[in-house]
Amino acid sequence: MQDIRRLATVAALALTATALSGCIGGGANKDTFGLSAVPVIEGPSAKNRQILIPEPTAVKALDSEQVVIRLSGVEIQYLSKARWGDRLPKLVQAKLIEAFENTGRLGGVGAPGQGLAIDFQIVTDIRAFQVETNGGQHANIEISVKLLNDRNGTVRAQKVFSATSPVQGGDNRDYVAALDRAFAKVSSEIVEWTLKAI
Repeated sequence: MQDIRRLATVAALALTATALSGCIGGGANKDTFGLSAVPVIEGPSAKNRQILIPEPTAVKALDSEQVVIRLSGVEIQYLSKARWGDRLPKLVQAKLIEAFENTGRLGGVGAPGQGLAIDFQIVTDIRAFQVETNGGQHANIEISVKLLNDRNGTVRAQKVFSATSPVQGGDNRDYVAALDRAFAKVSSEIVEWTLKAI
């Protein structure tokens, strides 16, 4: 009788673990996603300026390879069987560098350690990078940006950029596509604003 109870308990625990792994994105087989290249942005030429783009800061929930789903103001989960190709701040940094380089309007753009003689730093904080399910499913991205004069340490300008995009479907790639569209809008605005500010 005890053996039967023990087997029933083990089976129940196994089922619970399986259910939880499905909710929070457990399991080894995950689709891996990246962010698209940002379209070339027009803006003033600043060929005599070089900028540094450090890795953005973010709270721990966003500083990972997990795709965040916000169910309410305080409750989050991770998209099941999906992940970013790298930690989210690293992806955002790489795509911002690429977006600035693609303009062809700067003397140089780089990450820390690349030996540039820097005029300005683009200091960013990822405040939101998630799909929200309250009020209809939509991607929500918010990034705070400070334009730091690297010569004297003063903040030249600062602004918060945000964008939303509806989720058009129920698959993982539909959720990520909405995030990608919102990020393209935010990053384009960051580049355009920076070129005008420097």
